[in-house]
Amino acid sequence: MVSIEPITIQLDANRAVSGLLQVPPDACAVFVMAHGAGAGMTHPFMAAVADGLADRRVATLRYQFPYMEAGSKRPDRPPLAHAAVRAAVAAASRRLPSLPLFAGGKSFGARMTSQAQAESPLPGIGGLIFLGFPLHPAKKPSDDRGAHLAAVRIPMLFLQGTRDALADPALLLPLVKRLGGIATLSAIEQADHSFHVPVRSGGTDTAVLAALCDTITAWIAEVPGSAESPPRTASS
Repeated sequence: MVSIEPITIQLDANRAVSGLLQVPPDACAVFVMAHGAGAGMTHPFMAAVADGLADRRVATLRYQFPYMEAGSKRPDRPPLAHAAVRAAVAAASRRLPSLPLFAGGKSFGARMTSQAQAESPLPGIGGLIFLGFPLHPAKKPSDDRGAHLAAVRIPMLFLQGTRDALADPALLLPLVKRLGGIATLSAIEQADHSFHVPVRSGGTDTAVLAALCDTITAWIAEVPGSAESPPRTASS
């Protein structure tokens, strides 16, 4: 049975944030998963990814950034967001010390995690997983927000919708190629930044979610030092 445990993550002597540690009984890895700018760790997408990964033997630690914990709509400045990333990674490492450790998240959470890793490597992290990396603001194409990725020296997985308004494929693909063999791009056809697909595409959000979780588990299994590939569920 999968356990879901609320935990408190201490950033410093005066600040703490909430987390949700979700662990299947036969976990083979753990993914520290940060939320996007507009919704917290309990957003349905975050919960669905955590559930899907648990079905595939991957534990997750979801957590709040301080601004979300305080009920604010204004995201934290990078230094504070990076501190939250580091505290969450440290908490996961303490709670599940025997499991291969990965970090990343959705949109804003992906970018803050990658920035933290670029500035100073996160202890014990085997790779970064980005669910919709926000390469640029909507209708303002640029790859400037990806410049720091050149300083990342561990494997990276980009899961991106081909209709993502915050990551023009014409900019993202060359960026991933410049990063070399440590970067992998998995394009989700017709998906937007929230991984929704239009009815006319013939796909469904449920199928997209399963594909995301399958891709994450398969990629984790290929990262040097990670556990062997977890079996897929019947619905995969």
